[in-house]
Amino acid sequence: MSARISALMESTASGDRSAADALFSALYSELHRLAERELANRGKGLTLGATTLLHEAYLDMARREGTVFPDRARFMGYAARVMRSLIVDYARDRRARKRGGEFELVTLDEQAAGPAAGTEDLEEIQAAIERLTAVDPTLAEVVDLKFFCGFSLGEIAAMRGASERTVQRAWEKARLFLYRSIRDGAVD
Repeated sequence: MSARISALMESTASGDRSAADALFSALYSELHRLAERELANRGKGLTLGATTLLHEAYLDMARREGTVFPDRARFMGYAARVMRSLIVDYARDRRARKRGGEFELVTLDEQAAGPAAGTEDLEEIQAAIERLTAVDPTLAEVVDLKFFCGFSLGEIAAMRGASERTVQRAWEKARLFLYRSIRDGAVD
């Protein structure tokens, strides 16, 4: 299947729209598991389903012109970033509506609505990863693959053609950067 995925990625890179659709279909179950994991980790308390998140991510990715993925790992990492971004946007929108963004005089059952769980945390994590991407995109990719896609360090090493120890060092470096970035609000 890996050869088929690689061939579809090459065809997609050359602009073949049907190959892009076939690539999405071939990776659908894996992408759906990724969407479920993203929602479980970051979307608690949100009324967003995995299938909806996955399809929104597909639409978002399909609209972007010139995005090329040389391998499966980069595609999955990119999909994870798109999903994470959609979850953050959804949480922000929900919080804005809850704070009067769609002001109407109605009686609300606030217990039924519930709080938008952890939206501030999502925004902090998103900002920290964006800072890491600006400083070292390779480390940010390792974070996407490990933390958001759920790949093991060994799987990431195989995808990247590196030793597991090299990937482990990158993971530790990225975690330290993110910890400091979130703790301090920014890392220079």
